[in-house]
Amino acid sequence: MKDTIDAQLRGEQAGFRKDRSCTDQIATLRIIVEQSVEWNSSLYINSIDYEKAFDSVDGRTLWKLLRHFGVPEKIVNIIRNLYDGLQCKVVHGRQMTDAFQTSKSQGKHGIQWTSRMQLDDLEFADDLALSQSQQQMQEKTTSVAAASAAVGLNIHRGKSKILRCNTTCTNGITTDESA
Repeated sequence: MKDTIDAQLRGEQAGFRKDRSCTDQIATLRIIVEQSVEWNSSLYINSIDYEKAFDSVDGRTLWKLLRHFGVPEKIVNIIRNLYDGLQCKVVHGRQMTDAFQTSKSQGKHGIQWTSRMQLDDLEFADDLALSQSQQQMQEKTTSVAAASAAVGLNIHRGKSKILRCNTTCTNGITTDESA
């Protein structure tokens, strides 16, 4: 399944791919920023984070996308069965609990990093948009927000960040046309 999907993804997609590293993407981004500074050219970088990305995508959309990328129907059905009405039992010692319905957010998540801090995630799979003008960045952001919303994803406005290099424009970038 991975090979089928990998063959259709753009070269710029590095997150969650075999033999691809987000480190390479970071190095590329660093070079872009350094060249923007050296050449005194405008650069806008939008680091887009999604709210509850893995919990938000509509199942019907996911099955449709899997089929679109050539995943065999048998595999799509197996994955769908994992999502639909999945129940679990826990064995502790020699005793098994009754079956219970699984959910997307139950209990404590992450790891205890220090005595006072819990680390919930490390993020390297978000989208990153690059542009040389505020207008281009606004158009890309609006387009990404619309396409994301169509599959049930919402951009997390508090975690998404705009970085501007060599520009005096301070106009905000919004995730919709009306804002």
